[in-house]
Amino acid sequence: MVSASEFFSTEEQKQIESAVKMAETKTSGEIVPMVVDSSYDYPRAELIGGGTLALATGLVISWAFGGESIWWFLPVFIVGFFIFQLLIRNFPELKRILIHPDELTAEVKEKALVSFLEQGVHETRDRTGILILISLFERRVYVLADSGINERVSEHTWDEIVEIITKGLKTGTACEAICRAIERCGEILHEYPPNELDNIDELPNLIME
Repeated sequence: MVSASEFFSTEEQKQIESAVKMAETKTSGEIVPMVVDSSYDYPRAELIGGGTLALATGLVISWAFGGESIWWFLPVFIVGFFIFQLLIRNFPELKRILIHPDELTAEVKEKALVSFLEQGVHETRDRTGILILISLFERRVYVLADSGINERVSEHTWDEIVEIITKGLKTGTACEAICRAIERCGEILHEYPPNELDNIDELPNLIME
């Protein structure tokens, strides 16, 4: 899996930052795209997956070669557990299979909430910050807006932004999709005052971690 720091080329990063600057020229709102490797480590998936595979391997080998002896089973299970745990940890596609989709969604939402506070998106002058979180491992996009704009739009407004980016990720046009989503966020922000002419750039235009 490509890491967040390498997901966009230098030129694509500049395009995204330019899109943010352009969208913010007509509004006091702040748009913060953020790309992360993963929203959580999911250690339980490694433990359950490693334990299950090691158990199955230990039983098969002890049955086939050791006459169901526990002295065959135990060393195979212990060694197999650590091997399978490392295997799952280093192969995201395999690890993702072991995690329930609802857990992936919940962890991305939690990461968005934490990042919203850590990055100061809640501290803009007019409370009109928007965080667009793209979590690569989970293949999830989450949009979180501050009260200054969220209380004025319908609860499904940000579904459009999520859909634009999600389609771009699936079709290999992530940069273009994010720029289009940012432009749409700017249009939404511009529909609602305040839209001061003296607005300043209060937050980063792109975060990759």
